[in-house]
Amino acid sequence: MSDQTTPQDPTEQYHDGEHPAEKIAHPGLTSDMPQDPDHGEESYRGFGRLEGKRALITGGDSGIGRAVAIAFAREGADVAISYLPDEEEDAQVTAGFVRDAGRKAVTIPGDIREESHCVELVETTVRELGGLDTLVNNAAYQMAQPDSLLGISTEQLDRVFKTNLYAMFWITKAALAHLQPGSTIINTTSIQAYDPSPALLDYATTKAGILNFTRGLSQQLAEQGIRVNAVAPGPIWTPLIPATMPESKVESFGTDTPMGRAGQPAELAPLYVFFASQESSYVTGDVLGATGGELLS
Repeated sequence: MSDQTTPQDPTEQYHDGEHPAEKIAHPGLTSDMPQDPDHGEESYRGFGRLEGKRALITGGDSGIGRAVAIAFAREGADVAISYLPDEEEDAQVTAGFVRDAGRKAVTIPGDIREESHCVELVETTVRELGGLDTLVNNAAYQMAQPDSLLGISTEQLDRVFKTNLYAMFWITKAALAHLQPGSTIINTTSIQAYDPSPALLDYATTKAGILNFTRGLSQQLAEQGIRVNAVAPGPIWTPLIPATMPESKVESFGTDTPMGRAGQPAELAPLYVFFASQESSYVTGDVLGATGGELLS
């Protein structure tokens, strides 16, 4: 059976690039998606890179977060995942994959727009896993607005900024008391930080903020031996896409990349493993893109 190391033509992996033009209700469950994503369930093979590590992944129930949770567990890490209560079904599936890998899984539902929950999220992780070695700030909210700025309500702006930026500050701040030299923080930024789509103006702004936060925090924590890096995905096929984008955009999602297709969550997991592992010991304040050929400028 092939795994993530098996040579393939990247332009011919997966399907032909188009997705069914079908929307699903937000926040979107994997089981509702018109086409199943690949999280590495059948293909990711671990090599012991994270043996004995303890990780917290926000938005770990589905999409990129699920792929990272599966990869981390198969590399030897125990994993805590945070998610919205409406995503319980997805969270339990992800936890099942972690346990199948022989690792401990902790599921922590709640809304990270609340600072008190962010603090409790870290405390629960440390209590249940016995510590914390890797924090993955991955959870995000977006809602496309064709009218761009004029279509963004104060309510939406508040939700986007609190989910994507405030929570990252709150969770990271709470985690710092538990991170030791050799620990890592990995933030999910986006191609949107470099090349913002007009319909995602608020979301793109937060992703640029995440990039800046990553670089600035890396300078603060370098002397403590704590590394801070980011992954910048391009168009990745996750529940967020059919749940937040117009049907016409869903159908053609990712086809305008140089590779001609959207990426799959499984294709990003190795980047997070690299940043969490000792293999990236001299890397901090950096960004790895997985964009199908779109340039991070």
